[in-house]
Amino acid sequence: MGYQCVECGFAIRTLYVQYSPGNIRLMKCENCKSVADEYIECEFMIILIDLILHKPKAYRHLLFNVLNQKSAVIEGLLRNAIWGFVLLDGYRCMLLHWQEGERRGSSSSIISLFWRYRKVFMACLVGNSLFLCVFLLATRILLNSSLTFSRFRDLLLVILVSSYFKIFLITMMVWEFPLSVILIIDLFVVSSNTVALKVTTGSSTARCLGICFSAHCVKLIATHVLELPHTMWKNNFSG
Repeated sequence: MGYQCVECGFAIRTLYVQYSPGNIRLMKCENCKSVADEYIECEFMIILIDLILHKPKAYRHLLFNVLNQKSAVIEGLLRNAIWGFVLLDGYRCMLLHWQEGERRGSSSSIISLFWRYRKVFMACLVGNSLFLCVFLLATRILLNSSLTFSRFRDLLLVILVSSYFKIFLITMMVWEFPLSVILIIDLFVVSSNTVALKVTTGSSTARCLGICFSAHCVKLIATHVLELPHTMWKNNFSG
């Protein structure tokens, strides 16, 4: 993925020309004649608000012009994003299992919580693995996209970065929210994944939504089935 104009998605060679420290000139797109990336001079909060509003140009800025594959830190970022994604997803599953009084004021250590909910984390790992497989398979079939190693890495980074709404789960460690907030966060993650996939592939919204929605459904079903207590399975088969 090279640099792109955030307005039209046209490929460009450079975003700006720097004459001296703090003195730059933003380049214009040869296709639409607009400033190629106006977000370069914007504050982070403005970019974050536009991402939350699902503006495609904000996603182009983040995915193509900031997280460019030529960056030297991209491999480390990818590893950290994977761990953060899995841990936040595991915490989401734990929230669904905790009782109302247990979610706050618990004196259990992080290690004891991990061992207590190790089955939940294992279910999350399996669920996310199935999610990735379904996502890549659906992308290959519906979008006729080849899955080279570079393409696989790009799509993986797109999904991880566009799932930034999961960070809001951390607020549930401090404040008490109804569990319906988790559903709202899940819906925002699906919609954000859809916009990011559309920006990256240039495909239609319907196809991108179908890919993301089906992958998330498979993950939720697999996670739920794996988390079912052993006694429930035993009672179902014995009855």
